[in-house]
Amino acid sequence: MDNEIWQDREFPEGEKQDTDIRTEWERDYARIVHSSAFRRLQAKTQVLGLGDSDFYRTRLTHSMEVAQIGTGILRFLQVNLEEKDQQEILSSLPDHMLMNSICLAHDFGHPPFGHGGEVALNICMREHGGFEGNGQTLRLLSKLEKYSESNGINPTRRLLLGVLKYPAPYSALVQKNAYSKLPAQPWLSSAKLQTPPKCYLDDERELIEWVLKPFSDAEKKEFTETIKDGEKMHRQTIHQSLDTSIMDLADDISYGVHDLEDSIELKLITRDDWEGNKKIAECKEYVNENFPYDYETLTNNLFSGESFRLKKSIGDLVHHFISNISINYSRMTEASSPLLKWNAVLKKDTNKFLDAILSIVTDKVIKSPSVQQLEFKGQKIIIDLFTALASDPKRLLPEGTKARYEQTNSDHQKKRVLCDFVSGMTDEYATKLYERLFSPSKGSVFEII
Repeated sequence: MDNEIWQDREFPEGEKQDTDIRTEWERDYARIVHSSAFRRLQAKTQVLGLGDSDFYRTRLTHSMEVAQIGTGILRFLQVNLEEKDQQEILSSLPDHMLMNSICLAHDFGHPPFGHGGEVALNICMREHGGFEGNGQTLRLLSKLEKYSESNGINPTRRLLLGVLKYPAPYSALVQKNAYSKLPAQPWLSSAKLQTPPKCYLDDERELIEWVLKPFSDAEKKEFTETIKDGEKMHRQTIHQSLDTSIMDLADDISYGVHDLEDSIELKLITRDDWEGNKKIAECKEYVNENFPYDYETLTNNLFSGESFRLKKSIGDLVHHFISNISINYSRMTEASSPLLKWNAVLKKDTNKFLDAILSIVTDKVIKSPSVQQLEFKGQKIIIDLFTALASDPKRLLPEGTKARYEQTNSDHQKKRVLCDFVSGMTDEYATKLYERLFSPSKGSVFEII
């Protein structure tokens, strides 16, 4: 595989300094960890709302854990492939620093207030190309971060391919009948019926063409194909690159296992919830046959009330999932490039167990009234902020964003500038700006938000 082309950056940067001995992947990593988008993740909701406790995960700690698991998967695969002398796959695996970068950046584009913020911005941008958090990640990396004037951190081609979870644009996936009619007050919309398709944004078409340039026409055609599962469903992408498949597994493992830990510590999931969950119960024999201890011991450790026993069990779960990952042929029939030919996969029975953990977190936490109420509040805050800023942008926008707004010509691009601004807010910044604009008792010219 020609590694050099995957280290290319879209915009030439000139010669490195003689004393700069870093690889291109190390340079990507440095730009990510020093970016403002990375710092903002510390004040963006992961699952549970910020401010209620200092214990549970934020988007930042989640991203760091995904990076740790992602590099753990990579190391496990390397050892196994070396033992089996599978050199083609081994030589195709990403560099550890590249894997770190992909995982750390994977949630850059998620807006404040979690899913509620994403739905709100998609409603606001409905007639202007929509909004989706994964697509916004590409914009931040390639356009909005201020390492350069207008090219973001100017990332390498392979980094962008790695964070491209859904290789089709909004316009190719959106189905109008998947959305319900918007009420007179859009913030009262059902989130489930206003969710965007998983995609990249149409404004990034040229960028994605550049990213996919090393592949053959047949590979590009198959890699970007889509399917439709139901009449009132958005279309969906099918394929991922090798690097993305590793990151996606790391994300699922972290999302399931670590959010389970938070939920148990905060007593949002009890032993009765665990033992009464049908999908968990179906995995008892799997645990008995594949774990170093039986299901009863695992359950006792998770719900002992002793943090060190919970932490040990969480670590055992993570290790178990990592050690059941292998590299298989992807579902692509036209792939000759190793980056499309291979995918990391979790064993079928193991994946069923992970899905069971994800399901109990979803049912008992994410769908709980307390979490959904906070998402609903965030939905209203974001729609109200966007509407206010769009009503008089030259009056209300901060100077830097106002300059970008005034430099654009079309209404579409002006709305995208507003969307970039709002999506980049932290939960706290959005709340404070909302209070400044709408609360009679809040706001001061001397208050920095």
